[in-house]
Amino acid sequence: MSLRLSTVILPYRRWHEGGRSAWQRAEELGFHTAYTYDHLSWRSFRDGPWFGAVPTLTAAAGVTERIRLGTLVTSPNFRHPVTLAKELISLDDISGGRITLGIGAGGNGFDATVLGQEPWTPKERADRFAEFVPLLDRLLTDDGADGVSHTGDFYSAHEARTVPGCVQRPRLPFAVAATGPRGMRLAARHGQAWVTTGDPKLYETGTAEQSRQALRHQAEKLVKACADIGRDADALDKVLLTGFTPDRGRPLQSLDAFVDFAGRHRELGFTEIVIHWPIPDSDFAADESVFELIAMEAIAQLG
Repeated sequence: MSLRLSTVILPYRRWHEGGRSAWQRAEELGFHTAYTYDHLSWRSFRDGPWFGAVPTLTAAAGVTERIRLGTLVTSPNFRHPVTLAKELISLDDISGGRITLGIGAGGNGFDATVLGQEPWTPKERADRFAEFVPLLDRLLTDDGADGVSHTGDFYSAHEARTVPGCVQRPRLPFAVAATGPRGMRLAARHGQAWVTTGDPKLYETGTAEQSRQALRHQAEKLVKACADIGRDADALDKVLLTGFTPDRGRPLQSLDAFVDFAGRHRELGFTEIVIHWPIPDSDFAADESVFELIAMEAIAQLG
């Protein structure tokens, strides 16, 4: 089974002070996709510079030619399907059809309360996500003159027009982040890819083998969700965003370590592994020379 290698470039650097060069270098290194987080602020970066995902991806589209670009992930925490659809159609046009939308239900971080609301419960997040994704799918797919109208429990649209639609047809691909049954059903029905970071309960005290077993069980849930609607789970890419399993940064310590890590996860059915661009003095600190060696050599060594 072939495996692709992608990266996440966090939007913490000014564009003219290292931001632009990182995206250009990602293309030079041969990464399949360069993603960025779609947050208003995030964890330890909250009190420092942090730029918006959509403007960043727009700028990245202008200075690259081949590499795919995307969010990993967007959530309903501060987004509305109508306005998001318009931005995504614009991004897809500017990039020449190179955008992937990573999308998830969101969490309890800063984004959950920055607009002044109380944080949603897990059930409320799941309820909103279950309405958000199908409506966004319609908006990106239906570019007819009459527009899209919808009245739901959480989101409404009145004759929302999304002409001319996406460059990619019938729309740009969704990579749906999910671990629970409701999210898996959304991935099965609307996703072109499924995204996971592993089991968060194992991050502090779990082992690498326990993590792989948890990922295996998650993948089995996806297979079942696809089977329930008559879809072949092999039609979806399986994406692992690294850095949140018990392995943490160990796979980036050497080329051999990464090849071993990637090979073990390819055996679980993953088709894309995403590594964070190194950030000094953070959870994503890594030797940049090793990171670049992995980008250039790891896939070839996996065969």
